[in-house]
Amino acid sequence: MNRLAGQTSPYLLQHASNPVDWHAWGPEALAIARDRDMPIFLSVGYSACHWCHVMAHESFEDEGIAALLNESFVSIKVDREERPDIDDIYQRACMEATGQGGWPLSAFLTPDQRPFYVGTYFPPLDTAGRPGFGSLVRQLAQAWREQRGAVDAGVGRFMRRMGERAPAAGGPVDGAIGRAAGALMAAADATNGGFGPAPKFPSAACLMFLLCHSREAGGRQSGAHALRTLKMMSAGGMYDHVGGGFHRYSTDARWLVPHFEKMAYDNALVPMVYAAAHALTGEEAYLRPATRTMDFAVRELGGADGGFSSALDADSGGEEGAYYVWTAREVRDALGDDAGMFCLYYDVTDGGNWEGRTILRNSVPLSAVAHRFGVDEADARARLDAGLDALLAVRGRREAPGLDDKRIAAWNAMMACALHAVGAAARRPEYAAAAERCLEHVGGSLCARGEAGALLRSRRGGTAGTVPGYLEDYAWYADALADSFCAGGNPARLERAEAVAGTMLERFYDGEGGFYMTGEKHERLIERPRSVHDLSVPAGASVATRALWR
Repeated sequence: MNRLAGQTSPYLLQHASNPVDWHAWGPEALAIARDRDMPIFLSVGYSACHWCHVMAHESFEDEGIAALLNESFVSIKVDREERPDIDDIYQRACMEATGQGGWPLSAFLTPDQRPFYVGTYFPPLDTAGRPGFGSLVRQLAQAWREQRGAVDAGVGRFMRRMGERAPAAGGPVDGAIGRAAGALMAAADATNGGFGPAPKFPSAACLMFLLCHSREAGGRQSGAHALRTLKMMSAGGMYDHVGGGFHRYSTDARWLVPHFEKMAYDNALVPMVYAAAHALTGEEAYLRPATRTMDFAVRELGGADGGFSSALDADSGGEEGAYYVWTAREVRDALGDDAGMFCLYYDVTDGGNWEGRTILRNSVPLSAVAHRFGVDEADARARLDAGLDALLAVRGRREAPGLDDKRIAAWNAMMACALHAVGAAARRPEYAAAAERCLEHVGGSLCARGEAGALLRSRRGGTAGTVPGYLEDYAWYADALADSFCAGGNPARLERAEAVAGTMLERFYDGEGGFYMTGEKHERLIERPRSVHDLSVPAGASVATRALWR
């Protein structure tokens, strides 16, 4: 047992029995590094991350690798969901050093927290063109002992490069919308939807932008691509046809094979895009994935207190995706006479489409299935839905993926926005009721005691987190309160939204048209990161701007 046993983060607790002498990020660990002049090994991840689990099993549970780390490094574990500021700084360092980022993030730092080697997943042993983690730890420890001058000089050069590429406070806005649309369409995959090659992410902020741009002169192509992408995503395997909800990303360009974790933020952001597509087109087909995703979120992420958990793991029973995939025999046993129709529509075959099993996807149009079986489309849809319900019941008897049950303020407020948006589009008042319960949860359990208007980043069970809320926490909460006021006309919601927006400006506005990710009460790191890039979630500055406009 190492020093993580007393933590509340499910991700940190997953590593509490590793032979690595892990510390949580904090004054004690940083002081040890400074006092002993030892470099830091920083590992950042999250509980639902498949490759985080792989590296843990391969390297952090290995006694030999653990001994190397314990001898030469102060090893620190960080949950990127609790500390997005730490993650942001060292992800940008990773992008600068390697051209890519991701999780697990593996960063080797000087005692004053400056990076000198950064990467993501490393295999335990050397492979072609890539060092094994054990070899890497040995080499970096030796360089720290024997080539300290060269290491320090390299750190200085690297930090100067990072400083040169740090986001600016602001810039010209004339023509920005057209330039952004042009850049997105230049990366558009016209065949499969989405942007660029595999892996394919939902890119909710980009799709919402293109839908909005479609209303502008010259924006028809933008809207068409966004709508094509939404159809491809909900037909493929990244969408959970049985239980609703979207997995984090597709490993292939055709949206078939996902990494199977389900994040609360994806399952809030993506349904809002489908609701916007319905508003733009009037097509009911866009509401189906939106409502089924909201049903999933309420059923599997929602709690009795009105809050929403952070994520479902990719793995169950030690196997990625096992909870979600099917053999043809399992489908036939569960569905009986309707299995033929179901297998045709969802591409279920004896050989499977992934490692001998099937990830469900829509492989043929509903009209073709109805014609093949001599029924109308409504009857075919009803029988297929009954099949999905039957498989959901079967799946409920399997070992479920792990649930990260911590509540994050921004993601809960985001979910409230989604419930209001989809509820209005689909005329589902129960979603609006769930949104209001969620807002009560944020305004109660995720508010700091003794500080009027102050938010916490997270809470787990009866234990409040110690990290103050970030810009995105305040921005999403203000936006969700404005949604609530627009939906129900409760003046208390508007008053609260105005108060939260005021606190947000006081704590995060830089005075030059931009926003910092962190406030004055946050820990001072090697830099104060700004929030400007729309990535898996919209930048806090984007959401703050929208909330303030409202």
